[in-house]
Amino acid sequence: MLAVLPLSLWAQRMTVSAKIRDRETGEPLAFASVGIKGQPIGTISNANGEFDFHFPVDLRNDTIVISMLGYRNFEAPIWTLVEKPDQILTLEKSLIVLQEIVVSDTITGGEVLRIALSRIEENYPMQPFLLDGFYRDVKKVGGTYISLLEAAVKIYDENYSEPRNKHKLRERVRLVEVRKSVGYESKFTTYFDQANLLEDLLLQNSVRYRHIQMTDEEFASLGREPNTIFDNHEIYVVKSTIDSTLRVFVDKTDFSIIHIEFQYMPNDTYLKKKNLISKFVGTKTSLDFRRYKGKMYPSFFEMTTKINWYDFSTGDLKFETELFQQLLINNVEANAEEKIAGTERMRNYGLQYQDLPYNKEFWDNYNVIKETPLDKKILVDLEKVGPLEKQFADY
Repeated sequence: MLAVLPLSLWAQRMTVSAKIRDRETGEPLAFASVGIKGQPIGTISNANGEFDFHFPVDLRNDTIVISMLGYRNFEAPIWTLVEKPDQILTLEKSLIVLQEIVVSDTITGGEVLRIALSRIEENYPMQPFLLDGFYRDVKKVGGTYISLLEAAVKIYDENYSEPRNKHKLRERVRLVEVRKSVGYESKFTTYFDQANLLEDLLLQNSVRYRHIQMTDEEFASLGREPNTIFDNHEIYVVKSTIDSTLRVFVDKTDFSIIHIEFQYMPNDTYLKKKNLISKFVGTKTSLDFRRYKGKMYPSFFEMTTKINWYDFSTGDLKFETELFQQLLINNVEANAEEKIAGTERMRNYGLQYQDLPYNKEFWDNYNVIKETPLDKKILVDLEKVGPLEKQFADY
């Protein structure tokens, strides 16, 4: 029964596939939000603007909504888009962006951000909630991709109260499925952090963990860019370039934070391993939130971390490492009654050691970030040791 039940549920699912383009230029729109009006499920487009969106068949008469910063929403009945794999959907730039308006109101960037931070508990969930998520990390050494890991997870959180310890994970995570390439057995993986990388990514949630801590002088130094639009709401854009690059996108209606971009480029930080020493080049992080039932929930996280390794004696660069991570939230259960017990929780060591049998049928029907032709380089590198499907099954 356990084997048959998931298949029967999947049989009741439908799929919308499409490419999202700019209506005027025809350019693909990457990482546009795809969802169903009033429903907690969704996905995003890939770097080529493409997506496959799986959803329950009983929602076929609902309305699909596609949103992206700077564009008006696309909305259409779902049933009109089903079984049209080559269709192109276009988004129209908002008048705000087209007119390139100059900021004319008097509120400063610092004032916008102060209000947004003060309203976190008003705009974000203060009741327990449960998220379904798709996690992916890819590791690259010297221009060659060496490993891929993907996981389906459930994430439980009590609420968005400010934590005492801003560096300790508050969410509870349960692994549902994991698949990985043979590259995790490579000798080069030791040059990457062996801790739980998903946990590290969740800790980058600057709203949840209140990482934006500024002095009065720093708040005063924040600037503004022209307003934009998202989900048909006008958005303030706050920016800072002191010590790091920070951009915060704030809904003008209720001052909820809907998007954060953060680039951290520290002074030299060294870690010695064997006869090599590392230099931390920096991280680039972006966070997205989506509104559901009047509250903002995590939607999509992305982070790239770069570290260079040098010969300890000569100082010569030996190789570069790059870690690319993504977390897509594809379902939200507000006011969740289900909790993740201690025995069910994800272990705090690396996901590559938390093996589960590869379940191909599950992955064929799960909302993931669709691969792109740009990913062919990743596929070519990883399949030097054999087909990826076989690697998933064997490892």
